[in-house]
Amino acid sequence: MKIAIVNDTVYPYFKGGAPKRAWEISTRLAQRGHQVHLFGMKYWAGENVIVNEGVYLHGVCNVQQLYVGGRRSIKQALYFAYKLLRPLLAEYFDIIDCSNFPYFPCFPAKLHSMIRGSTLVITWHEVWDGYWYEYLGWQGIFGKWTERIVARLSKSMVGVSERTKQGLLSIGGGGEIKVVPNGIDFGEIDTAGLADDHSDVTFAGRLVKNKNVDLLIRSIDLIKQVIPNIKCCIIGDGPERNSLEGLVSNLHLEQNVSFLGLLSHPQAVFSHLKASKVFALPSTREGFGIVSLEANACGLPVVTVKHHQNAACDLIIGGKNGFLAELSREDLANKIMMALERTQDMSSDCLEYSKQYDWERVVDMVEDTYQYALG
Repeated sequence: MKIAIVNDTVYPYFKGGAPKRAWEISTRLAQRGHQVHLFGMKYWAGENVIVNEGVYLHGVCNVQQLYVGGRRSIKQALYFAYKLLRPLLAEYFDIIDCSNFPYFPCFPAKLHSMIRGSTLVITWHEVWDGYWYEYLGWQGIFGKWTERIVARLSKSMVGVSERTKQGLLSIGGGGEIKVVPNGIDFGEIDTAGLADDHSDVTFAGRLVKNKNVDLLIRSIDLIKQVIPNIKCCIIGDGPERNSLEGLVSNLHLEQNVSFLGLLSHPQAVFSHLKASKVFALPSTREGFGIVSLEANACGLPVVTVKHHQNAACDLIIGGKNGFLAELSREDLANKIMMALERTQDMSSDCLEYSKQYDWERVVDMVEDTYQYALG
């Protein structure tokens, strides 16, 4: 098959669940003999089209600012969609697999299917629906209806979780909706060493509001009353970093909470996970929660919060590979302490649970999905 995968951000230049998925699937499909083209912003110097690990990388435009005022830039999404049109239409593809977010690139992909006869598959990482109003206020109605229009652009849809699939059905997504989860790279995890700096609790992800890292910091403040030397490691960067560092200072937690910033390689993240005891993911919005599985694969139980938009909840079997907490610092602190007490007992269960999400098994599902969509 000749396959186009569209995702505006490109891994490993940009860290995140969606670009990581696109990259892992692209490279593995290329290894299996498919011709794979990945379209995104141009993060590299030199030619607009390069080949990396057997994948044709198309830089359709220069890198644009993704966040403005802490929110995803509409201007960037529109600009990328506009610049995508010409290079995408220039070639024939059997399959175009386009990430649903940030929505606008799905329209050039749909146009390609209409003009050049490709089969369009849209991969959904999240469904926002009513959350649009929380995110944009009254202007959320435009995001809500854009999302609903995109849900009707193709008869072949992929949801990365059952929760995403149900969300897609609730906004009118029709046709075939396959659930194809994200995966984890056991090769990278197994070869990662142990970081020199040990911690009790680790968070890794974008420092944005819905991740609720401030709640984690406040829970550490409570845990400190019981465990004075509690150590929390925060990996990642984002628009909330300055306010989070200010919160640590105000609570006098400088000796308890450290910010490592964005680490350059996944193995560096895995090294810090292996040197920790518990992974905390207090996010209220996760389309999947791949980092929680990576933490499990490093032997760590995961503590995440109960929320209808947090698909990571579906990955947790309470008491086996983690715990679910209410969205409060008291309960989050309580569940983290429970996990700390049982880390050693739960480690083997965490690892065993994560094995079902190996990337090779995921790519088997992707291939089957493409073949089914082609008829």
